[in-house]
Parts: sequence; C-alpha cells; structure tokens
Amino acid sequence: MEVIQEAQELHAQMTSLHLSGDEAVYILHPRQIIAFQGDSANREDRFMDIAGMYRKRKFIQSRISGPSCVMLGLPNGYCLKTLHITEGSDLLFEWKHILFYTEGIHVERRVQTLKNVLITKEIVKMKFHADDGLLGILSNGPLYSLQLHPEQPTYVNIGCLVAYPENATLKPCVYGNSIASQNMNVQWEITGTGHVLLQTNINDRQLEHDLEGDGLVKRIMRETIPFGGIFIR
Repeated sequence: MEVIQEAQELHAQMTSLHLSGDEAVYILHPRQIIAFQGDSANREDRFMDIAGMYRKRKFIQSRISGPSCVMLGLPNGYCLKTLHITEGSDLLFEWKHILFYTEGIHVERRVQTLKNVLITKEIVKMKFHADDGLLGILSNGPLYSLQLHPEQPTYVNIGCLVAYPENATLKPCVYGNSIASQNMNVQWEITGTGHVLLQTNINDRQLEHDLEGDGLVKRIMRETIPFGGIFIR
C-alpha cells in the first residue's frame, strides 16, 4: 500500500491510500473519508470488536480493499504518522489515535485499571502486532518519540501521551514544588524500557489570552487573588 500525504494549504491536509488488488486497510474513523475511487463493493463497514466494552457507544470501522484509492481528510492542526508494526511491537494506543491499519495486523485489547479509567475516560487500550504491517497514527501536532528509563521517571502531560510500551509503569501525579504542582495538568509518571509517543500541541487558554494582548497585571491578579480566574476575565 502506498501512502501519500499532501498539504495544499496551511489548514487543509489530506492523505491518500492507494491499494493494489491483494491489499486491504481498516479505517477506524470512516467519517474522515472524503473521496473513494474503486468498486463500491470494495468498501465494507462493520462494528469494531471493542464496541462491547463501551456503554452506548458504537464504533464503526471501514474495510477498504484494492484495487482502489481512498482520500482521508485530517482535522486542522492534526498530523498523520505511519509506523511499521512487527511481531515484537508492544505499544499500547487509544483507539482515537489510530486512523488506519493494514490487513494482517492483529489487534489485542488491554483493559485499563479503574484508576486510569477515571483519569483518561477510556476503558480499553489497543495493541497491534504483525509480521509486517503499517499503522496510521493521528496526533495533535507532530508526533515525537521519547526514550524511557527503567528507574528514572519521565513525567508526561496526560493529554500529550499517545502510546507507551506495555511493560511500562504509569502513575498519575504532579511534580515540582508546591507552586509548580498547583499549576499543571495531571501528569503520568512513567518508568520502563522502550519509547513513548507524544503529541506536541497543547491547548493553553492562558497563553492564548496572553498572545491576544491580555495584560500582565490581569494575569497576576488572576493567579494571586482567590477565585481570580473566575471573576477576572
């Protein structure tokens, strides 16, 4: 399968998947399909296996077989990164970050602990392995790989973690002194071997206010006066 990424405009991104007659791909976000070239019978939608793990949520995936071409639109600010999957792959993903995977990849479910479910609002992680396959990963901003240490913890903003090794240990926490810990999102404290995958765009409303010309005095008052963030706009 050939993957072609195009960015004709700054805020318009599109990816094309070209499949030959003996190839097939599963698309986990079918609504991102903006065009399809091929026989109508080459697209078959079905419910995903993980649907039974969620209440009142039905997940549909599309199986696209060749010969065909499918064009996928990417949300503004999002990037697509392809990752080769082999038998030794041990990364765990949330389903929402997977745009597609090629046929022949085996998908396994990993149910999270109750503590992690309460934090991430996701019950199941997905693990992929195959002799040779291709995974399409969606991330908010460019995707970055960071090496873990088996003893020295790595602290990662929960909203930035896309994938982590199955053998890694994760603990929700904050770090730094009292001021730092009170002014940060919940973090994952991660130890283990291998790499984590991080999305690098962070939506910081405070920074947006500052860039739009919000004054320094207003910011100081918001952060020092009790409930300043509510009453001072």
